[in-house]
Order: sequence, then structure tokens, then C-alpha cells
Amino acid sequence: MPQLRIKKAVIPAAGLGTRLLPATKVVPKELLPVAGRPLIQYAIEEAAASGIETVVLVIGPGKELIQQHLADDKAFQGTISKPDHGELGSVSPPSKPLDVRIVWQQVPTGLASAIALTQPVIGDDPFVVILPDALIRGEVSCTAQLINCFQNYPGCVIATQLVEEHEVERFGIVETERGLSSDMRVSRVTRLLERPGVGATQSRTGIFGRYVLLSGIFDSISRLAPGRGGEYQHTAALSLSSESAPVYACRASGEHFDAGSKLGLIQATVRYGLADPMTAAPLFDYLSRFDRNAAINKTALEAGTR
Repeated sequence: MPQLRIKKAVIPAAGLGTRLLPATKVVPKELLPVAGRPLIQYAIEEAAASGIETVVLVIGPGKELIQQHLADDKAFQGTISKPDHGELGSVSPPSKPLDVRIVWQQVPTGLASAIALTQPVIGDDPFVVILPDALIRGEVSCTAQLINCFQNYPGCVIATQLVEEHEVERFGIVETERGLSSDMRVSRVTRLLERPGVGATQSRTGIFGRYVLLSGIFDSISRLAPGRGGEYQHTAALSLSSESAPVYACRASGEHFDAGSKLGLIQATVRYGLADPMTAAPLFDYLSRFDRNAAINKTALEAGTR
């Protein structure tokens, strides 16, 4: 069977970002910075580095700033390319031009419905989905890992990592058969659960914001009924897809940050800041000044006097 090359990516960015209010009341969550670079740019650059040629960006009302950020503003580029404006590379588009298409989602009704809107651009091709608020830092991008897995195991592929038992109800969870690959990192999915309650599953294999999908997912989405909160759940669509095509879990390497949460965004900023040669040493020195217990007690005392 000839290998299918994956050239298209979907980046859903129409969500409301309610976990980060009030910061996201005006500024889209996807434009919040991590170590000086907005989340959406990390997603775009990951796509480009993984061989993607076309990105379908799903945005909604109030997200026009994302479109402006990705626009080719030659006047702005010319201004900041001067020596006294720092490094141009921090705002330049990827070295390999991407064809970025914008699709509008008027009402955010879940990840599955956002993906469904991209069908006219995706067509019959396999494609990847990159959630911009799921940052995964590693030597090889998570998207590239999934694409490599897809070449050996054609089907839908989900990025997974093990989560702590107390975190299970915060994630989509998959149950799997015994590992298929020699390193046991790839396994066939037998069941998908969206944020299962306590005792609903013994699995601790969590879904981490990256997918390879076949075009059959669009038919599966069209058969969905709305779930919790009126949203169309992507895990439900994948469950339907598994009836006609295999779904695999690929245990991805890399450090994950839930940058859609306050704590995750702070953790990502610190971690990426420590990896930046311009900020690593002074940031480390600053963090080293804090005594854990003293810092926590002082914060609690200050909070109680407000």
C-alpha cells in the first residue's frame, strides 16, 4: 500500500477561553504569549516543521486579531528588521510558506463541529489537528511523531501520554489493546471516553491535543447528537469512526502544558523561558531566590488581606 503524505492541518481557535478570563475578554487565548511568542504561532510553526503545506484555521467572532497576527505585514516587518528592534525571527512567518485558510465558526459548539467546517478544504485527504493551547515541547514535534506513526499504522492516530489517577477526569481517555509496536508506544484503541468520572475506567492513557484523522471523520461527525453543554464531542466522533477504520493511540514523547489554564500557561512560560538563551540565566537566578514555603505562606497572607 503506497504511503499517504499528510499535507494539511486543522488548527481550531474559535473557543472562548473562559478558563483564562479576564485576560481573554478582548484578546484571543491563542494570542496570549508564552516566553514572548503567542500560542497560535507555536502551532503554526509546529505544522510547518512537520511538513504541512496547508493550514485550515478555524476562528470565530472576536478572533479577528488572530487573522491580523498571521497577515503578511511588510511595513511592520520592515520596521522591526532594524537593528534596534531585536530579533526579526521572533515574528517572522515560517521559512517555508504555508497556505493558511480561514474558516469561520459563528458559535463554538465543540471540537467536532469546528473540524466539520473544514471539510471543503480538507476534501478526502488525511489531515492533522493541532490544538494551540496544548503545548508539547520535545526534540521531535508531536505532530511529526503522529505522522510517522500513521505511515506504519494507517488510520486515525491520537497523541497520548499517561496521566496521574487524580487527573483522569480532566482528560479524554482511551482504553487500548496490547501495544503493537516493538517499543509498545503504539496500540489499537478499543474505547474512548470524554472526561470520565471516578471509577468509569482503569485506563490512565490521556489524549493530548494532537490527532491524525481520515476524511471519514466528517461522516462520523454528521451522525453525532450534541452532548454535554450542547457540544459535539470529538471523542464521540472517533468512537463512530472506529467502527469502520482503526484508531490508534501513539504515546508521544515531550513535555505537555495545558496552556489554556492559568497554571499551565505560567508553567509553559517558565519552561520555555528557561530554554531561551536570552532569558534562561536571569530567569533561573530570579526563581532561585524563592523559598517554597515562605513564598506560599506570604501569598496566602496577602490574599487574605485583600
